[in-house]
Amino acid sequence: MKLVVPRERAVHERRVALVPETVAKLVKSSVTVAVEHDAGKEAALPDVLYEKAGASIAPDIVTLVANADVVACVGRPDLATLPRGITVVGMLAPLGDPAFVQELASIGITAFAMEMIPRITRAQSMDALSSQNNIAGYKAVLLAANNLPKFFPMLTTAAGTIPPAKVLVLGAGVAGLQAIATARRLGAVVTGYDVRAAAKEQVQSLGASFLEFDVGDAEGSGGYAKELTPEQAEAQRQFMVENIGRNDVVITTALVPGKRAPLLVSEDAVNAMAPGSVVVDLAAEAGGNCALTQRDKTITAPNGVLIIGTTNLPATMPQHASQLYSRNIQALLTPMIRDGAFAPDFEDDIVKGACIVREGKNLLGGPQ
Repeated sequence: MKLVVPRERAVHERRVALVPETVAKLVKSSVTVAVEHDAGKEAALPDVLYEKAGASIAPDIVTLVANADVVACVGRPDLATLPRGITVVGMLAPLGDPAFVQELASIGITAFAMEMIPRITRAQSMDALSSQNNIAGYKAVLLAANNLPKFFPMLTTAAGTIPPAKVLVLGAGVAGLQAIATARRLGAVVTGYDVRAAAKEQVQSLGASFLEFDVGDAEGSGGYAKELTPEQAEAQRQFMVENIGRNDVVITTALVPGKRAPLLVSEDAVNAMAPGSVVVDLAAEAGGNCALTQRDKTITAPNGVLIIGTTNLPATMPQHASQLYSRNIQALLTPMIRDGAFAPDFEDDIVKGACIVREGKNLLGGPQ
């Protein structure tokens, strides 16, 4: 089996699909690994480290994919470079984009989307969404702390006492819980909110308060929140206005797979916040949880509130993000490798769940 790793070409993407640590383990499993020149450069992983781990270095993408069995990537690959019959593994974002899935099918490949791995106990080590969202939650708090014109912790000084910042985290999934934990470590007074009642215990276990508002049963499949009805969503937004206004920082993390991000922070809610307050919207890539968010931009609202819509925060910490993602890829691929050959068991729940295209056939039900 020949496994190859291309250099990521998306703007601002600094991660790499496999790191030398993982390459060495795969090589010991009789896998031939090739890495495109400078694929790990942005993650502080030069080619020499890959060579020491047992990989060969390809000078370009065409040479890399020649005779390859599997391409491991972070984001969507350049489809024009993929030969028919190859297998692609990566974060392909298939939900909500049937045209892309059909394009994958049309070039006659097999594709595994890391986002589609079932959220079951056996697949926890493969959960790339969790590994990368952990980083996003952490970096969101650092962005907020860096931009807030206040201290996060309470300080008692000779000039008097500075009260701690108040932070509200909307959405208590992996990113939200990491944001809560990080803000607490920095000394802020933290409140968490989630439409799923089960999140209350998790939020409180981190030392934060839980903001309670009953919208009924809002837990969807796989532990994700499901999309609220228009009536539920409007009631939630009205409830949020007053509570958001009490906080110095609001970090939003609410996503519904394959849907536009729910609108939690209305323009009225932003107007209720004090000048200098900060909103970090981790859902900016999916339309944003804040009505004023602009994707990949930091703007200042008319009342002086800063709204940060930076996307792909994991790529801002590329070495550890790549290390964790690489382990996710290894965990997924290892059971599919038998006697050095790539032989996935398509009856396995994980393989079946992650596979979105098989030998040119669209498995997500798009046009054939």
